[in-house]
Parts: sequence; C-alpha cells; structure tokens
Amino acid sequence: MSWRDFLYFSKGERSGLIVLLCLMTIAGILLILNNKQTSVIDTEIKNTSTGNVREQSYEPSTQQPSQVNNLNENEKSKSTNISKQSSSSDKPKNRKTESESIVPSSTDLKSSSENKKESVSERVQRLTSFSQPSYSRVEKFKEGTVVELNTADTTILKKVPGIGSAFAKRIVGYRTLLGGYYSVTQLSEVYGIDEEKYNALVPWFRADPSYISQLEVNSLPQDSLRRHPYINYNQAKIISQIRKQKGKISGWENLQLLNEFADEDKVRLQHYLSFE
Repeated sequence: MSWRDFLYFSKGERSGLIVLLCLMTIAGILLILNNKQTSVIDTEIKNTSTGNVREQSYEPSTQQPSQVNNLNENEKSKSTNISKQSSSSDKPKNRKTESESIVPSSTDLKSSSENKKESVSERVQRLTSFSQPSYSRVEKFKEGTVVELNTADTTILKKVPGIGSAFAKRIVGYRTLLGGYYSVTQLSEVYGIDEEKYNALVPWFRADPSYISQLEVNSLPQDSLRRHPYINYNQAKIISQIRKQKGKISGWENLQLLNEFADEDKVRLQHYLSFE
C-alpha cells in the first residue's frame, strides 16, 4: 500500500469535501460581518453618550454684573407678585378648612362615643335596636271558619292557621293533579302534612265533589290517563287495551273485575272517571 492510497478520494467524497469547505467559508464571512456591525454600534453608542455629556456640561455666563443685577431685581418682583396671587387664592381655602374644622368628622364622633363608657343596658339596647325587615302579616281566619277546598286559592289558604305559602302551593298543586278533592281526608296525601298537621287542618275545610274535573276514559290517550296520581302504568295500559277490543268502556263494571283494579281503587277513581 502506497501513500497515494491515503490521499485518494472517490468522486462523491470529493464533492462532499467541496461542499463542506464552501459552508465553512460562508460561516467565516458571516462571523466577520457580525463583529464589524457590533463594533460600529458600540462606537455609535459611545459617541452619543459623550455628546450628551458635553451638551450637559456647564457653560459660564458671559453677562455683565449690571445685567445680572437687573435680572435679579426682575426675578424678585415676579416672585413677590406670585406670592401675592398665591396668598389671595389660598384665602377661601383657609376659610373652608376653618369651617370644616368646626364640624366634627364621623371618625371623631366614633372615637368620642367609644371613649364614653356605656352601661350594660345601653349596650344591649344598642345591639338589639337594628332595623328588622318588615313582613306583611296575613290575618288568619277566626275559629269556626270553614274553607271550601276546591275553590280556595293560595291567598285564602294562607289565612288558615298552620298554613303558610309553601303548604298553600302544595295543596293547590296536588288539587290540580287530581282534578279536585272529593274528601278532606285527601289532605293527608299532600307532601309534608303529617298526622298531627292533618288533624289540625281538618276542622277548617270541606270538599265539594261537584267541582271535580273528571277524566274521559274513552277519549284520553294512555299517557294522559297515566298522569293522574291514582292511575298507574298497568291500569292505564289495560284501559287502552279494553278500548281497542270493545271500542268503548260502558262503565266501572268493565274494570272492577280486572286484577289491576282493587276495591280501594274503585273508591278513589269513581269520582274521577267518566265513561260517557
């Protein structure tokens, strides 16, 4: 193997070396240019800083002593005029401050009131004398008053002792779902009315079943029947099936023999179902 073998490069290797040399030369040129630009900028900054310092340097005045004295006298006269104007403008401000100093501020009143010792009764009166929100009182019915349960609105119901706005809304809402009350005993089904509450409310009410709005069994769809509190899903479904088979339900005798309807269902639903 001769020394020429070490210096031999193929065509691809020679082209690669040429590309590398070109890149290196370009990089060197760019570095030189950047260094020149930074040096130029630094010199400009130094020149501007030195120029500002020179401009700000103090130059002695070349005025004569007589001119200086005249200038001093003019400045004195100007200062006296300015002081007079400022004193005249400050007069009303001083008056305001004097009038304001006569009236004590709220902080002074608080500090003086805190410094005073108060007795226990005075403190209790101060702490409990806050303004309470005024609520309009609802006049309650006298004993012996009887309210019709199917026609009374919330304002009338709130006049019954023991009934507020919440219970009045619940009673009216349940009445809307039922279509009306056929008995006062249905108040026990209203949410929140327990046995004690129910016993206290019974003497104040009566229920007239003639105000009940009945359900048309032969015309209403299954979903509408299901919305009634006394009719469940199976009952509404069997009613729709019987209508499809027979075309029309003549009366309660077509329903009472079915397993879906118990005796207690007949007692409750006979007031709400219409077979016309």
